Formats: sequence, C-alpha cells, structure tokens
Amino acid sequence: MVLDDLSTGVIENVQHLLGRPRFTLRIGNCLDASVVGGLVDQTDVTVHLAAAVGVRLIVERPVHTIETNIGATEIVLSAAARKRKKVLLASTSEVYGKSAKVPFAEDDDVSLGPTNRSRWAYACSKALDEWLAFAYGSEKGLPVVIARFFNTVGPRQTGRYGMVVPTFVRQALAGDPLTVHGDGRQSRCFAHVRDVVRSVIALLDAPAAVGEVFNVGNPEEVTMMALAERVKAAAGSDSPIRLVPYDEAYAVGFQDMARRVPDVSKLRALIGYAPDTPLTKIIDDVIAYERGRAGV
Repeated sequence: MVLDDLSTGVIENVQHLLGRPRFTLRIGNCLDASVVGGLVDQTDVTVHLAAAVGVRLIVERPVHTIETNIGATEIVLSAAARKRKKVLLASTSEVYGKSAKVPFAEDDDVSLGPTNRSRWAYACSKALDEWLAFAYGSEKGLPVVIARFFNTVGPRQTGRYGMVVPTFVRQALAGDPLTVHGDGRQSRCFAHVRDVVRSVIALLDAPAAVGEVFNVGNPEEVTMMALAERVKAAAGSDSPIRLVPYDEAYAVGFQDMARRVPDVSKLRALIGYAPDTPLTKIIDDVIAYERGRAGV
C-alpha cells in the first residue's frame, strides 16, 4: 500500500503493478493526518520514505523542507503508535553534517553548519526525525528502526532536484556538458536501489533492529569529477565536463560536505549483508534505462 504525491517520481514507475490485488497506490500527501492514519491502520508495518529530496529543493524551499520532514514524521509515528505498529524511518547520511571522521559510524557525533545556512536545515530536520522516533519508542513503546541512506540510485530515478547520477547520464547521452559543482573533489558513495530494498526488508524482519539506527549504503567512494569521467566513458560520450561554482549552482555561501562514506559493519553484522553492487554496475544500469526510455 503506497502513499505518494509523485513530487519526485512518475506514475509510470509503478504502472506494471497497478491492478494487482496486493498493490494499492494512493495519490496524496503524507501531511494529511487522516489519510496517513487510515492507511497505517490497514497495514502491518510502515516504511516512511517521504521527505524533501534534493539539494536544490532544500536550498530553495527551506520552509517546505522543515515542515515536510518533521511534520510528516510526527504524523506517521503518531498513527503507528496508536496500535504499536512497527515503523522503519528513512533517515540520511546528511545527519553527520560536516564531520571529518570518515567513514561515518552510527554512534559518531554530528557536526552541522550554522543555522543561517538553509543547506543544513535538511540535516537538522532529519536528525530531529530520528530523535522523535526514538522518543516514540521509549515513551510510547513504538517499535522503530532507523536507516540512514547514503545516496540510493538506480534505473527510473528522476534527475529532478539535482540527483547526480541520472543527471550526469542524461547529459552524457544528450551530448551536453556534464555539470560538476565546486571543484569536483567532493566525494560520495552510491548504493544500488535493489541492494537497499533488500537491506530494508531484512531490517524489518530482524527483531534486533528495533530501537537501532543503521547506515545503509555502499562504501565505494568516488569524487564527483571521477564520477563524471566514468559516466562519460561508460556512455561512450564526447561531452565536456564543466565545473560550476557552488555560488552559481545554488546560492552565495553554499556549504558542502567534503566526504560522505558509510561504515556498514553494523548492518552487515545484523543481516549478513550490505549494499555492495559496484558503481560500474550502477552506472551501466542507469545508462541502459535512460537509453531505453529515450529509444536510443
């Protein structure tokens, strides 16, 4: 049973599931408490994935970011707590902020930027979501599991709001410049959506996961410049790579994280598995999908 406002997706992504007896899609907003409450009552567990998504959206619409992240989480947790139904809360690697301790482990301290930089509103709001989930667990007995995702990517992902892999792929296939922000030396890690889904299901099935937080991601690290070069090579593209200053891409004074690498030992110890599909395969899958979608 899915509730989605399609702000970062399209109906075609689940077209093949529509009409099946075990799949229901409800177009709506997670800030509608009556709708959320009714759907939670009909389900066994809730996977709360809804949030403001994408750096561009976060910078341009900070009010929307804060209200969506905190408001929706409170509504979901409150609805689930009435009947103590398990919730898996999707959090983010952003909560580690500007920490220089790499790789990030779940019990590490966080280090956020100043409050007058909207860039950090997302990280702070998701950290508050985690505290709220733990509070519902300790005070109201709600079984909660928290998964901190590190850049989940794969076929059918929209490039809306700045998702970098589909954006690079589409630029490469179109022969457009691949736009790398900053100096291109900032690094990230990318996990294939199939691996992430398997991890989520395994965490839901593991009683020992309740009351815990887990990094869910692939520790294979790549700089944005190297990612652009790998996408170009895999796509057989002659597109140039263009560096775009942060002030031009987002706003004056924009701050970014230099590295974001997960320690997935806690996840692997519990479920015997962690996302580990290599980046080469991830890029190839996205390219194949985009070529098929464009008919080339």
